[in-house]
Amino acid sequence: QLQLVESGGGLVQPGGSLRLSCTASGFTLERYAIGWFRQAPGKEREGLSCISKSGSTTNYADSVKGRFTISRDNAENTVYLRMNSLKPEDTAVYTCAAGAWCSGYRSQINVNWGQGTQVTVSS
Repeated sequence: QLQLVESGGGLVQPGGSLRLSCTASGFTLERYAIGWFRQAPGKEREGLSCISKSGSTTNYADSVKGRFTISRDNAENTVYLRMNSLKPEDTAVYTCAAGAWCSGYRSQINVNWGQGTQVTVSS
């Protein structure tokens, strides 16, 4: 089966940092643009960032621009999301998705989603 697995979430204090990983199995990640999304309780899923297949293009939602950095290591079949200066409003389940391309900070025509990793920002 095609699988994406997120890891790296946890509890962090405001102002802290985390690095999330999105690792693919059963398919070659370099064939896909990868997007990061999050969903907080009671809210809709929101797109955060997208990286092109080659990694040459990255885009970010305004809410995370300047704080989050998306990158990929196709040799490791992994995409990362480095999150700095975390705020309580960043608390959510973070999910990666494999898509055909990026439209701004959203991946499009997503064919696979991970199960998500919980990020909690609290003092």
